[in-house]
Amino acid sequence: MEIEIIYGQIVAKANHYLSVPAKHGEKCIIKDNVIRTYERNFLKQCRIYKNRRISERFRLFVRVFHSSVRFDLDNSLKTLLDCLQMVEAITDDKLCFQIEAEKKIDKYHPRVEFAILEVNEQKKLF
Repeated sequence: MEIEIIYGQIVAKANHYLSVPAKHGEKCIIKDNVIRTYERNFLKQCRIYKNRRISERFRLFVRVFHSSVRFDLDNSLKTLLDCLQMVEAITDDKLCFQIEAEKKIDKYHPRVEFAILEVNEQKKLF
């Protein structure tokens, strides 16, 4: 298993969507610039898992280093899975069947450290 590190404070997508007017008086939900910036930074930094296109069930191991205690761990996980799908590390986040996650605090160097273990790799271990 290889560990990838993405530097920067991970953003909770739930807090960064905007409701904007659309055609015929309807509303449309879009991402704000904060989440778009984080996604671009993730794309630039992701090297190990980028374009792996994991299409089998997998386990996700993650350590989220937040800059303060006010950030939620669970919101970070959805953002991470969406970013992994965006960089084509995984083909679909519904293939994630187990997450082992840990929240830590690093005021000066927030980051996400993660590894993906495919099911077929697990079979070799047992």
